[in-house]
Amino acid sequence: MTTEPYKTVLLCGAPGAGKGTQGKILGSIPGFFHLSCGDVFRTININSELGQKICEYTSRGDLVPDDITVELWQENMNARTVLNDYKPNVDLLVLDGIPRNVLQAELLTSHIEVLMVLHLVCRDKDKMIERLRRRALKENRADDAREEVIRHRWDVYEEETEPLLEYYPDEIITEVDAVQSPAEVLSDVLGTVTPVQNAHFGGPS
Repeated sequence: MTTEPYKTVLLCGAPGAGKGTQGKILGSIPGFFHLSCGDVFRTININSELGQKICEYTSRGDLVPDDITVELWQENMNARTVLNDYKPNVDLLVLDGIPRNVLQAELLTSHIEVLMVLHLVCRDKDKMIERLRRRALKENRADDAREEVIRHRWDVYEEETEPLLEYYPDEIITEVDAVQSPAEVLSDVLGTVTPVQNAHFGGPS
């Protein structure tokens, strides 16, 4: 188990900005390891003490507290390191959806060294809401296609996650226009994260 903080890039952005899409693509490239908050929760062992604690909250429809979320993330990272899925000495960690707020960022301080915050920016809120609505309909998620549901998710993001951009220093925050085509976004993302990977690991092994 490593005691060194993981060298990390954070993917930030409003719902529909494409964090998951870009993260998955980066994760398929040697030298990058992508982990989303969703991936962490999908691997819960419900028979473990921590798993049962988390189920108590999710079964009531409550948000899992920040300290428990970070504890679960830590367990997950340890397991991935032991299994050699993630190699801290050669892989740049790309996190998406965690930290979700400033408290989680503070709890993660001793575990990750944030080299860059990649902010996928959507300045046209209505255009992004329409994109989310179309995506939900395409995936047969009629409930998620309702505008009030989408706007609520956006409100939660603005209240909880946007302050993260004030928590981290300006010099490590890089903006990418998320309203471009996925290929254009990927081109911009690669142009910003590849130099970080090269600088710290000397390129993919």
